[in-house]
Amino acid sequence: MLGGILRPTSLSLARIRLLYYFCLLCLISSNRLLAGTGAIMDSGEYSPKSNGECSEKINEVLPVKCAFAIFDADFFNDTKIAEIEQGATELNIPISRANRKLVASVNGGLHDPSYLVFNPGWGNEQVQSKTKRFSCPSLSGIQRPEGEEDIAFMTVLELGELIKTKQITSEELTQIFLHRLKRYNLVLEAVVTYTEELAYKQAKEADEMLARGIYLGPLHGIPYGLKDIISVPQYKTTWGSKTFKDQVLDIEASVYKKLKSAGAVLVAKLATGSLAYDDIWFGGRTRNPWNIEEYSTGSSSGPAASTSAGMVPFAIGSETCGSITYPAARCGVTALRPTFGAVGRTGVMSISESLDKIGPFCRSAADCTIILDAILGKDPDDPSSKDISLDDPFSVDITNLTVGYLDDAEMEVVRILESKGVKMVPFKLNYTVSHVQGILNFTMDVDMLAHFDEWQRSGEDDFYEAQDQWPVELRRARMIPAVDYVQAQRARGKLIREIRESFTVDAFIGNATDWEKVCLGNLVGMPVLIIPTGFTKISSPPPDGSRRRTTITTGIYAPPNHDHVALALAMAYQSVTEHHRQRPPIDDLGPNDFIVDSISTPDYLSSQTIPCLEGSVPSGSAVTM
Repeated sequence: MLGGILRPTSLSLARIRLLYYFCLLCLISSNRLLAGTGAIMDSGEYSPKSNGECSEKINEVLPVKCAFAIFDADFFNDTKIAEIEQGATELNIPISRANRKLVASVNGGLHDPSYLVFNPGWGNEQVQSKTKRFSCPSLSGIQRPEGEEDIAFMTVLELGELIKTKQITSEELTQIFLHRLKRYNLVLEAVVTYTEELAYKQAKEADEMLARGIYLGPLHGIPYGLKDIISVPQYKTTWGSKTFKDQVLDIEASVYKKLKSAGAVLVAKLATGSLAYDDIWFGGRTRNPWNIEEYSTGSSSGPAASTSAGMVPFAIGSETCGSITYPAARCGVTALRPTFGAVGRTGVMSISESLDKIGPFCRSAADCTIILDAILGKDPDDPSSKDISLDDPFSVDITNLTVGYLDDAEMEVVRILESKGVKMVPFKLNYTVSHVQGILNFTMDVDMLAHFDEWQRSGEDDFYEAQDQWPVELRRARMIPAVDYVQAQRARGKLIREIRESFTVDAFIGNATDWEKVCLGNLVGMPVLIIPTGFTKISSPPPDGSRRRTTITTGIYAPPNHDHVALALAMAYQSVTEHHRQRPPIDDLGPNDFIVDSISTPDYLSSQTIPCLEGSVPSGSAVTM
């Protein structure tokens, strides 16, 4: 997800742990009280003792109030607490156990989706089914470059033209990108599994179809990668976690199925932070191609880094809160977090069914448009997905748009769009809800725990790669009462109404990684397009300089179901700029950038034959969020 979750400070972690153990002691005391007032039979049924015996124990409820205080519910008197304990034991616990047995015995949320469906639509608009594809522009005069690196950094549209005109085959492209994946993965730690056999099979089929005069469109024969929370039969879907690193799911994810139908060629399953949290996974920690001494941030780290480094022409990632926006911004690629529900999620590990979104990482906004066109639409097994009718982004007349810009917007984008005829106005989102992050945390953490209840109960969270991340958050989530979860959803509804009333423009420009906007955008379900807008020197470079850079990005935000507006504006900006075409300096860091001579192959790739990369592995400590 979650490439943007703020990690608690050590002080807050200490407090969380203290509360957790304090609650545990209180619950032990509560169990002792229950042992005196009744017995839980093997069947799970409660056998109360006589009223007299219960009355004798009534003064022993005081320790239980400690536990109630953690739930902010210590207002009950002793009699009511005893009644609550008896009712919970007789009714709540058996029901909870039955529900867990029914739907929560398998981790990951891949089965039995919730039918409490979130709808980000703003009420008064009629969303009609998508009936036609976008009008992909035809590129003429595209010639095959001589060098493989020049080919690797072409856009999807350009590569598609090379295949369509038979200047290159899909098998050749697949070979080029598999070579680059294996070469640069030694540095970037961005690949979990190479799907080499499948890739060459799909590439051969694409070439044979084209030879027979069958052309499936701009993705015909184009290699790509999938974030490794997306299942592909016969290949591991590890979710980035040691616990699941050998997991093979016999599920064909909806997004994979649609890309296969469009003729795309899967070459790799790409790294995700463990259980879709940040950039640490069981095989390492994914690095930023623009500055390989820092990490890529966000759980879609593999798709972002691989696209940035020219290891794939595009990749599919996901976001619950920041996992598209943060790694795209860090790695300097163009990426779309689409409207919630625009892309189906069957076969994808779930964090929160009302927050998870799937989107593309690409070189350009035009490529994002092509990918969205291929994966957009209703997924029959995902109740939250829907058919939405987007205007064709390639046909939007941007001179009819009014676009706001926030105080933190990149002004180059504002000036260029204004020069293109867009009406640009200062803008500010007005809303009164002051605890946006808190609403998101309640929503995300409770939903995640529901999908990994068995994982926590079995103690498998003790083996998680980063103990200060999911394990701590999900233990805390165990203490969130259902009523407070529902109140958080009501507060979310209030936030959505206020944002809708405040959204008086067709779109707005602002910082893509501002934490408040990341939380707000995900809660509201609005799309955002992240685009690179420049580069600055790294802090404290070596005396003779370095080619490593820090990327500058901005976000183009649109109302839900208006992704086409953000895409059209981004394409207009990129039509006269070159930031999105720059290549990271993986092979040429600078004269004084120290690199070691050799590197050991990680255990999880020990069975692969991987060419050595000349001068690769960075030294020094990492820069993290």
